[in-house]
Amino acid sequence: MNKDSNNSVHGIWGSRWIFILAATGSAVGLGNIWKFPYIAGENGGGAFVLFYLGCIALIGVPVMMAEILIGRRGRMSPINSMAKLAKEAQVSRRWGYLGIIGALAGFLIMSFYSVVAGWALYYVYKMASGAFVGASGETAGGIWQALTSDPLTLLGWHTVFTALVVVVVARGVNRGLELAVRILMPLLFLLLILLVGYALTSGAFAEGAAFLFNFDASKLSTDAALVALGHAFFTLSLGMGAIMAYGAYMPHKVSIGSTTLVIGFLDTLVALAAGLAIFPVVFANGLEPAAGPGLMFQTLPIAFGGMPAGVLFGTLFFVLVVFAAWSSAISLLEPAVAWAVEKGFKRWVATVAVGIAAWTLGILSVLSLNDWSGFKVIVNTPNDWGLFVDSATWQALAAACTSATGQTWFDFFDYLTSSIMLPLGGLFIAIFVGWVMKETHVRKELAMGNFKLYLVWRAVVRIFSPLAILLVFAYSTGLWKPGETVEVKAGAECELATYAAMPEGEAVAPVMVTPASDVPVEEIPAQESDVPVLEEQQ
Repeated sequence: MNKDSNNSVHGIWGSRWIFILAATGSAVGLGNIWKFPYIAGENGGGAFVLFYLGCIALIGVPVMMAEILIGRRGRMSPINSMAKLAKEAQVSRRWGYLGIIGALAGFLIMSFYSVVAGWALYYVYKMASGAFVGASGETAGGIWQALTSDPLTLLGWHTVFTALVVVVVARGVNRGLELAVRILMPLLFLLLILLVGYALTSGAFAEGAAFLFNFDASKLSTDAALVALGHAFFTLSLGMGAIMAYGAYMPHKVSIGSTTLVIGFLDTLVALAAGLAIFPVVFANGLEPAAGPGLMFQTLPIAFGGMPAGVLFGTLFFVLVVFAAWSSAISLLEPAVAWAVEKGFKRWVATVAVGIAAWTLGILSVLSLNDWSGFKVIVNTPNDWGLFVDSATWQALAAACTSATGQTWFDFFDYLTSSIMLPLGGLFIAIFVGWVMKETHVRKELAMGNFKLYLVWRAVVRIFSPLAILLVFAYSTGLWKPGETVEVKAGAECELATYAAMPEGEAVAPVMVTPASDVPVEEIPAQESDVPVLEEQQ
């Protein structure tokens, strides 16, 4: 391994702008397209956007600078960079676990992110085939249901997307990652411009822009502020090892501060442009705005299917989604692959091994949408909680206890990474750089010409950012909700022990449990959803 601290054994980005494109590609993902535009419109429009930009400046950019700093100083994978810098700072080697958490989070996200990206690949084909021309809500819902209920089809597209990612990562930093972002990111920006231009012809562009930008401070509640704070953290791919790994390949003389500001600006610009491309088309067809998979895979296909040239621009839209997912996914796999290469494995061997492992784990997410949808990894009720609850027990519990919630494998991986691992990763990155690393090393890497500006950044990353991330962690995990009242404990119908005590085969008989309400148990539907709700992922 090269011992020169100014070089990485994996390679160096060709230029500052290549790093910007790569990091922006990592940050720009599905959340920019299906989440941010909607939460902005629903939470005060221009007021939310302004507050969000403040959150980007006060939490996103400072923590991203800290993560890049660690990567560039370590010049290795996140795991080995953290171990190296912990030794350099003469502190416990347990700080190396922070790199492990980041690489593991990226690996887990990749396992289900490729399933979601597989949906987008499938919709490129369906949209191009004209399947949504003149489609009704029932037709679009039927196509979605047919996809998610077919494990073999889902597995096929999951496999195709994983292969696309493996091919890029296996070729290395310069011939793989760099070449990919040189091609994918300009195409992504071009497609976005074309789609915004198409939205201008929809006849409802002013309505879409008003939804996104009308300044309504009355909607900027405490909840909305926390949503903005959380999205500002998650949107930049912080805490998952990707930015740290990319930082290891950053040219030494490139300014970390100004480069990070450009990345934050481009990420926000893409999200706003996506809203201008999406909502005019939605409003032009008299449809209601939404967020998440429901917006992308049911509402938008109907909208494009009812417009002139909708097949062409609808297809381009899903190609845009695939490009955004692809540029993000290659950064998810890189931290684990880089570590394996440093262990002595050839890059293509390491990439194939990590890719196959992520693909195999992704099968759990595929089956969560159909054959195993009733199996819950975690179940919560007002009274207690449980792990690995079988389908029959869940059906009985959900029928009798309407407040019970359960997570499939898909939901569990999403919750574990986005609500727990990423905030904790970002928190300890801020603490390590702000409190543990030698300040002389931090100042040398940042090389900020304005000392007062450096002092502001240091104060933010030492105090404000950790406190803000703790708020995000508490809010995203449900440990704290503003204005939440003490929950009244329910009866025996909300206790898992009630169902565990049932004889084999009788767990599906909720009539044996007396619910708190007057509604007969048989008439209370099980709480299942055919659309997974992803957290703040990418």
